[in-house]
Amino acid sequence: MVKLVIATGVLLILVAVFLIFRISTLVGVVRGAGKPYKPVDSSNKMNAVLIPLVIGGMLLAAGYYAVKYFDEYTIPVASEHGELVSQLFWITMGITGVIFLITHILLFGFSYKFRYREGKKAYYFPVNDKLEMIWTIVPAVVLTILVVYGTDAWTKITAASPSEAERVEIMGYQFAWKARYPGKDNKIGKYDYRLIDAVNVFGMDFSDPANLDDFSPRVIHLPKGKPVEFKIRSRDVIHSVFAPHFRLKMDAVPGMPTRFGFVPSKTTAEMREELGDPEFDYEIACTEVCGRGHFSMKILVVVEEPEEYEKWKAEQKSWLSKNPDYVTRVPAELRDKLSGL
Repeated sequence: MVKLVIATGVLLILVAVFLIFRISTLVGVVRGAGKPYKPVDSSNKMNAVLIPLVIGGMLLAAGYYAVKYFDEYTIPVASEHGELVSQLFWITMGITGVIFLITHILLFGFSYKFRYREGKKAYYFPVNDKLEMIWTIVPAVVLTILVVYGTDAWTKITAASPSEAERVEIMGYQFAWKARYPGKDNKIGKYDYRLIDAVNVFGMDFSDPANLDDFSPRVIHLPKGKPVEFKIRSRDVIHSVFAPHFRLKMDAVPGMPTRFGFVPSKTTAEMREELGDPEFDYEIACTEVCGRGHFSMKILVVVEEPEEYEKWKAEQKSWLSKNPDYVTRVPAELRDKLSGL
């Protein structure tokens, strides 16, 4: 209700400003009837005043909203690299925000100071070497600092995952996500798009021994404090893996597997306590418009303590044990490895 009142008030203010402008224009026309032509009428001064007032009001409103609702549009960080991303973001916002304010104060202040006035003649600078040097060197230095800092952060974020990292394959297709984990061999098996069917959605190639113990849960589980690597791919069109609390976003591109490594820093239980929301769950959504059912692409993520994660992992049944009809596709020389899976 409060937001509706605010929106209505803003709309009424805009309407009032428009009406004032129209009235002042008509008054200027009436006053100028029968008088010598003037290139600019009295409304010029009003416009010169209104521009900085309106823009200033908009900036103040934006600042008020940014401060008051800060906690609603910023979400807690739940990964180690996420702290680095947030730090880089706020440094960039701080620098560019200060520059934005300074340039706009000057821009609209000058629009008032140098408005048209009778008897006032503009002075044109043919060249100003000092000014040229300032507005070339200062932005170059600032941008260089941001680029170097950003490149260093990006290099750390995209560094290769350690060998002991938990690896999870995430596959996007219209319109869902599927996850696949390696079994006891810690190897995710090969796939072939020609083997895809209604059940074998991954296209798992059972001539590869690594596929025999792979499993595919409905919910992704991750251990807190341990490196995780998502091996990302798409089965049809471009999708995008987006997990905002982990500050994670990576496109899933057909024919071009991608990856993203990170370390979860807060369990689901800890995040629920921090937010005061017992129903909270991490999730991965798709942020690439991929078709009519794009809105429904979501998979839940549970982050738990390493001991709980290992217990959950040990309880999982292999994909083949849940789909025994596919055992016939396993080469005879590999079937003896199926016992105990």
